[in-house]
This record gives sequence, structure tokens and C-alpha cells, in this order.
Amino acid sequence: MTKTGWRWAKSLPLASRLFISHLLVMIVGVVSLVIISKVSSPRFFVLHLERLEQRGYDLFDVRSELVNSFEFAWRRSTVWSVFAGATAAGGLSYWVSRLIMQRLMEMEQITQKFATGEFDARLPLSDIPELNRLGASFNRMAISIEGVEARRRELIGDMTHELRTPLTVVRGYLEELAGGTIEPTPEIYLRLAKETRRLERLVNDLQELSKAEAGYLPIKTQSLNLRPLLESMVEKFADQLLDDGPVLRLECPSKLPLVLADIDRTEQVLVNLLGNAVRHTTKGSITVRAWAEASKVWIAVTDTGTGIAKEDLPYVFERFWRADKSRDRHSGGTGIGLTISRRLVELQGGQISVESQLGSGSTFRFFLPLA
Repeated sequence: MTKTGWRWAKSLPLASRLFISHLLVMIVGVVSLVIISKVSSPRFFVLHLERLEQRGYDLFDVRSELVNSFEFAWRRSTVWSVFAGATAAGGLSYWVSRLIMQRLMEMEQITQKFATGEFDARLPLSDIPELNRLGASFNRMAISIEGVEARRRELIGDMTHELRTPLTVVRGYLEELAGGTIEPTPEIYLRLAKETRRLERLVNDLQELSKAEAGYLPIKTQSLNLRPLLESMVEKFADQLLDDGPVLRLECPSKLPLVLADIDRTEQVLVNLLGNAVRHTTKGSITVRAWAEASKVWIAVTDTGTGIAKEDLPYVFERFWRADKSRDRHSGGTGIGLTISRRLVELQGGQISVESQLGSGSTFRFFLPLA
């Protein structure tokens, strides 16, 4: 095919290209059949006549007439065969092309709806296995995006609430201070600083999430002994627990093999996991464990807190997800911390997972590669 013909063929609709491709295949098959049969059939017929003569039949006077009759019959049967075959093949090609294009047009309509924000749109099942697999993959993607979009909308509402509360408090105090309604005391300034820190933490979480999603989180790995870091983290969080609260303890061998990790990012992951454990555990214990296994070192944070429902476990590390739907940041959080933690662990060459049972506590564990 010339370049001009190829460009013309590419400009045709897919349905026309499918139909033409089927017809071309049919034409090649028919032409090949006609040429081969035209060359071989008379020759085989003559050989058959010669075998009959060898058996004693006298065909000398009628051989030419028999050959001509055979060729005439062959031509007529070939014409009718080509006509019937072309009609059947053309009809079948048209039907198959329409069937494929119908499914593709349905997919196009659904994707257009999806692009306009109808995230509940789904592709129907197809009789064609390849299109059916494509539709199933699209539907799985659509379900995931729909969930993310729903959580994003919830997050916007949560963020609006989270931002409104401290801003309202700060504005109220500032207006009263400016109007002379209240005296500027250290307690007032401490309250203002507390609300400002609350806003700062929220903004920092969103910034970390943005960097994690874009892959811009800097990681500076080095050979690291985890035990001193674990001891300092346990000591830091133990000071925050009340006397009647849970007991925080460390279970770690005196000598752990060195891991290849970023100490600041690893500390950030531990702060998140321990913070969640302390927030959701009012009694019992919180245990930080570390152990070596093959070419990695595992770190686990186990608590006896509220736990996570089985149906919620697949979504724990997804962004914007929260098991506690409360708008209180101190109980429900923003659903960002665990997403960032998973990304930080993966950037250091590890993986993080969770096991939990509602009402019985949770275990978050992750590993880091050996140095």
C-alpha cells in the first residue's frame, strides 16, 4: 500500500477499517482458492481420466468434451461459491464490526460522562473477552476515583470546619483586644499561639501530602541504628500518657543490624503510628517491637485500643480516609498521616501493613532494608 493509501486508510472510522480489513482477508482467501483450483483442478481431472483409460475404458473420443464440461461446471460453481461466500463473509464482517463499535461507542459515552463528573458511571459487560477485561479495569479505576473524590469532598468540608474554628477564635480574641474589651494577658496570648499551631499543623500535613503525591519528598538514606531512635520515641510518648492510661513499652534486642534509612523520615513515621496508638488507646498497653528478619528489620506498633473494622482495613492507607468520621481533628484526624507514612516507608525501600480487630486493638508494622 502506498503512503497516500495508508494515510487514507488511517483517516477512515474504526468501523470502516474493521470492515475493510475483514473484506481484504476474505478477498485474499477467495483469490488464492480460485487460482490454486484453476491451476490444479483440470490437471487432476486429466490424471483421473488417464487412470480410467489404463483400466480399459475407451475415453479417447470424449476426453476433450469431458474436460471442457468439467471446466464449464467448475467455472459456474466457482462463481456461485464466490458470490455466496462473499455475501456471507461481508455480512459477518459487517456484524462483527458493528458489534465491536457498539461496545466502543458505549465506552466512549461512559468515559465522557465520567469526565464531566458523573463518577458513578460504569462500563457494561461485553461479550468480547478483551473489551470485557478493558471494561472491568475501567470500572475498578472508576470505583477507586469515586472513592477518592468522595473523600476529597469530605476533606474539603472537614478542612473548612478545621480552619474556621481556630480562625474564629483568633479573630474574636484580636477584635476584643483591639476594642479593649479584654486585657492582654499571657493566657490570652497562649490561647492565640495554640490556635496558630493548630493551623500550622494542618497546613504542614497538607504540604506533606502534596509532596508525597508529587514524589518530591527528599530522602537521605544512611546506615542507621534504630534502637536509640526507638528508645527516644518511647520515652517522648511515655511522658504524654496519664497515670491511669495505657502502658508504653519497648521490646527490642540490644543489638539490631544497621538499616539503610532516613532518620528524620523514619521518626516521622513512628510519630504518626505512636500518635494514633496513643489517641485511640485509653487503657491496656502500647508496645513498640523491633526484630531482624532475613534482609530487613521490622518495626511494629501494637495497641489495645479501639481497633479498626475488617471492612475498613483495605482503606486505612488511602488518602483522606478516616475510620472515625468525627470532624474533631484530635479524634478523627484528616486522613493524611498514614498516607504520608506509607509513602515515606516505600521511598526508603520498605513496606507497611496493618492488622486490626474492632475493639481489640491494632498492629501497624513496617520494614526497612538492611544497610
